[in-house]
Amino acid sequence: MFTEEYFMKQAYKEAEKAFEEGEVPVGAIIVSDNQIIAKAHNQTELLNDVTAHAEIVAITAASEYLGTKYLSECTMYVTLEPCIMCAGALYWAQLGKLVFGASDEKRGFFRYGRELLHPKTTVLQGALETECSALLKSFFAARR
Repeated sequence: MFTEEYFMKQAYKEAEKAFEEGEVPVGAIIVSDNQIIAKAHNQTELLNDVTAHAEIVAITAASEYLGTKYLSECTMYVTLEPCIMCAGALYWAQLGKLVFGASDEKRGFFRYGRELLHPKTTVLQGALETECSALLKSFFAARR
């Protein structure tokens, strides 16, 4: 049986890839019917694209896989609370459920309000929060 923790660990593996590539270590996966249909991590440096956040890359991959722009039957697992740009993309994709690890008090969408997500999107926060936060802190400590 797949659990929230199992899927968040898969997103965490994507965050570790980002870390190894010198990207801010955020990873995301999208699940449909207990199957991972998209995996992504931040690629803003690699692609020289400020919009290449893990969530955006994962939405694009999942939409291509499903052949639809709507992800209402899907769950995204992401290691960091989405920013307002990503929350907007999740709104338009009509994501069914969002599960995130670490909170982002400076740039996270909750700072601006839950209504940035689609009204039908359910949210679970704090999954593997300690591990996700530690990876981010380690990344930024090495940069300072």
